[in-house]
Amino acid sequence: MSSVSWAPVRAVTAATVCAASLLAAAGPALADGPHGVDDLRPGTHLAEPGDAGNRLDRHGVQFQPRDGVPEPPDVTALSWMVTDMDSGKILAAKDVHRPLPPASTLKTLFAVTVLPKFSQRQVHTVSLEDLAGIESGSSMAGLKEAVPYHVADLWHGVFLSSGSDAVHTLASMNGGWNKTIDDMQETARRLGARDTRVESADGFDTPGQFSSAYDLTLFGQAGLTNPDFARFASTKRAELPQEGGPDAFGIQNTNRLLVGSHGVRPYDGLIGVKNGYTSHAGNTLVAAARRAGRTLLVTVMNPQSGGRNAVYEETRALLDWGFAAAPRAVAVGMLPTLAPGDRLADLQHVAHRPDGQTALHKAPVAAQTDAGARQRWLLSAAAAVGVIAVAGLGTGLWRRRRKPREAAAEESD
Repeated sequence: MSSVSWAPVRAVTAATVCAASLLAAAGPALADGPHGVDDLRPGTHLAEPGDAGNRLDRHGVQFQPRDGVPEPPDVTALSWMVTDMDSGKILAAKDVHRPLPPASTLKTLFAVTVLPKFSQRQVHTVSLEDLAGIESGSSMAGLKEAVPYHVADLWHGVFLSSGSDAVHTLASMNGGWNKTIDDMQETARRLGARDTRVESADGFDTPGQFSSAYDLTLFGQAGLTNPDFARFASTKRAELPQEGGPDAFGIQNTNRLLVGSHGVRPYDGLIGVKNGYTSHAGNTLVAAARRAGRTLLVTVMNPQSGGRNAVYEETRALLDWGFAAAPRAVAVGMLPTLAPGDRLADLQHVAHRPDGQTALHKAPVAAQTDAGARQRWLLSAAAAVGVIAVAGLGTGLWRRRRKPREAAAEESD
């Protein structure tokens, strides 16, 4: 057989090998599903079809028993949720869609909405108008009128001191209080946070304002894709303003699980995020921690035990359980994968961190399972192989039909 007749065969073979290599590369992402790392082992327990999809709408604790997986701790919070951020698996939960006042954990949504809009090095001089409308009893960072601050100083005031003065100043820069509330509501809608209604950008108790453990987890997920958010959420202490001066003073993060204070031991591997308290909301906390390459996000709303540190100790217990259970736990649900436009680290206007500054943990969304996207990718790959194969076979037929004509022409010459 001549070398010409082998050309289409080689083309089809090469295309097939390339496609097989791409499909093989996708293998690891397919291997770890919602039922743990050993899903494909014989005898593995699987949830009933469609069961995980509606569990989060049920009342009470949701957990899938399985050999070798301990049961979640008995905590008193009205609502809570434990999520493996690397896989998107919701490991256990309680009443995650229950509407509850979020207190200052709503500042996570404020940060997700406003943080990408301004360079951290931008300077803003605080005005009397910026500080207008702050509710009596609000937490304050201690900003002073007519003093210039870097935007990074204002975010230290938000994350560390939970300062309403910092929130009001940033909201003023964003176009005003009401516009910022509308922007936050739109961000919540875009992220799929259907339980959240924003009436106050700083989380202060306001009639009609509520969120849920599920929605606050979504806000934490979105925020932690932004290196600036992760850096501010993990900062224990800072100077305000950070460049010092005669009026500078130190502030400390009020998240006791991060800094270790008021009788609470710091949690090993804690990334931080945001705590909150109001008389109506009780204590609330969104906390992320990373150990041995795994990132967990725990949201706890309003413990009922009455202990002054209950929200921190119940979060500690849920984090400890999550790290022990995650390798084999069966998911009770899956967090949605963020759309490319919602991965805040992908946006050009997020590149305001100092040179060399990186997120404190790898982006949790990148490794999440998206069955729909993988299926579309596999179908596209298969279609590409088909097109290449058809083209190769067509070339082969054309050459076979052409060869006798060329031979006849040679003979006539």
